[in-house]
Amino acid sequence: MNAPLTGISSMATRQVLAELTGAYTARAGQAVAIESVGGVDAAKRVAAGEAFDVVILASDAIDKLIAAGHLQAGRVDLVRSGVAACVREGAPAPDLSSEASVKAALLAADKISYSTGPSGVALQKLFERWGIAEAMAAKTVQAPPGVPVASLVAKGEVALGFQQLSELLHVPGIAIVGGLPEPIQIVTVFSAGIPVNAPRAEAVRALLAFMTSPEAAEAKRRQGMSPA
Repeated sequence: MNAPLTGISSMATRQVLAELTGAYTARAGQAVAIESVGGVDAAKRVAAGEAFDVVILASDAIDKLIAAGHLQAGRVDLVRSGVAACVREGAPAPDLSSEASVKAALLAADKISYSTGPSGVALQKLFERWGIAEAMAAKTVQAPPGVPVASLVAKGEVALGFQQLSELLHVPGIAIVGGLPEPIQIVTVFSAGIPVNAPRAEAVRALLAFMTSPEAAEAKRRQGMSPA
C-alpha cells in the first residue's frame, strides 16, 4: 500500500471523513490519514506552512487560504452541514419548530453553548438581529476549539447546545432535539483544498473524485450531512 495521504480537517467532518477514507482505502488501496482539530487551529497550521496533502474546512476558510496563496485555486465542495440543538439526556426538549420558539427557548435556558466555528458565528449574528446578543452573552459557555458542545451538555454545564448535527451524533448523554427551522437554519459547506506545493496532488484529486461521487452520498447522510 502507498504511503498515506495526509490531511487536516475541522472536527465537524471527522466522522464522515473517517467513513469515506476507509471506503476509499478499501477500494483503491490508498491509505489516508486525516487529523481533525478545531477549524480555527487547522487554518492557522496550514497558513503557518505545515505540510499536508489535503485540507478540508468550511468553504470560506478554504477560500481565504486560497487567496493567501497557501492552497491551489479551485476548491472542491464536499458536504453541506446544518445546525441542530441538543439537551442533556432525560431533560425536556424545547420547541424549536419556529423562529419565535427558538428565540423563546434560548431566552428561557439557564446556560447555552455553541462552537467557535462558522455555526457559532452565524448564531451570534442571529442573536444580534433579534436584539438579544447581550442577554445571550451573559449566559453562554463557549466550547473551546475542538471540544464538542455536546460534551458540555452531557456534563450538565449547559442546558442547551447548538452545533453541526454531525458533531452531535454519537455523543453519549445527550438527546438531539432537531435542526433549526428552515428560515433560520445555518448551513455550512465544507470543502477541500490542495496545498500549493503538494507533491501528490494527482492522488488527492483521485480521492476527492471519490468523495464527490454518488457512491459517497449515503455515507454523508449517515453522518448528518448531505452532498454539496
